[in-house]
Parts: sequence; C-alpha cells; structure tokens
Amino acid sequence: MIILGVDPGTIKTGYGVIQYQKNELKLLHFGIINLVKEKTLPDKLQIIYGELTRLIKIYKPTDFSIETAFYGKNIQSAMKIGYARGVSLLAAVHHQLFIGEYSPREIKKSIVGTGAASKEQVNFMVKTLLNVRDEIPFDASDALGAAICHAFRKDKQAPSSKSWKAFAEAFPERIIE
Repeated sequence: MIILGVDPGTIKTGYGVIQYQKNELKLLHFGIINLVKEKTLPDKLQIIYGELTRLIKIYKPTDFSIETAFYGKNIQSAMKIGYARGVSLLAAVHHQLFIGEYSPREIKKSIVGTGAASKEQVNFMVKTLLNVRDEIPFDASDALGAAICHAFRKDKQAPSSKSWKAFAEAFPERIIE
C-alpha cells in the first residue's frame, strides 16, 4: 500500500508519501508546497491541486490520508484550510484513491500514544517510525503522521486500539529507551 498524506494549508501544505507493507513503513518522499509568494487564493488552490496531482502521477498511491478541518477561533482561517482540503480531496477523488480522513487528535494518538501530543513529539515519532535522521519540517511530519495513521487504521494487523502498549508490542524495534 502506498499512501499520500496531506496536511492542508494555504500558506504551506505539507505532504508525505509512504509505503506500508507487512507491518513495515518506508518513506518514499516528503515536502512542503510553499504558497507564501502567491497573492490570490485561487492561485494557491490551483498550485495545491497541481502539485498533488503531480505527486500522484509519480508515486501512484492507492490511498490518500488527510487531516480533518480544525475549528479554531478564526473563521476565515478555518474557511481557507477548508478550501485547501477541498482541492486536495478533489485531486485524490480524480485519481480514484481510497480516502481516509483523521482528526489531528486521532493522528497524534496513533503516532505518539496521546491525542494531546505536541508537534515536536509527532515529528520525533514520525522520524523514529520511518527511521529518518534528517530534519523533517513540521508540516511534512504532520502529513506523514496522517499517512502512518491511515496505514495503522487500514491494516488489520496493526494495533487497532492505537495504545502505546499495542504499538510497542507490534513494533518493538521502533521503541527508543
């Protein structure tokens, strides 16, 4: 199973591509679609759609994983993230990918063991799970976290409870003392 994970945003959209086979995670690619220089929202959305389509054509994922909308105090920010989610989902639908949507809390619990984990904790565990020593920007590690969460959820062999104990039993070689 190859999974494209996305952390949508209109300033930065993080993405990550992983392969999950026989309880083994393998990093294929990650990055950020940087939209800071783009002036209009339609231009940003077109770039997100185009870049995700390009990644889908290159890596040929079977699955797509994305964070659900986060409802904060600023309605304008929530709407803009919704637009980024929409074009991201459209790219996945156009390429007939299986789609999984997970809340930030679900992703954090799946990766770290607690839904209240910090970005630093998620980043650390994503790097640990994927055996990566290089730096991964937070937007990309959040996207990779979404992909890993999807792999764990979809694979019946993976820990269904997402508890730390179940994770440790399934992946003892991934635990750092």
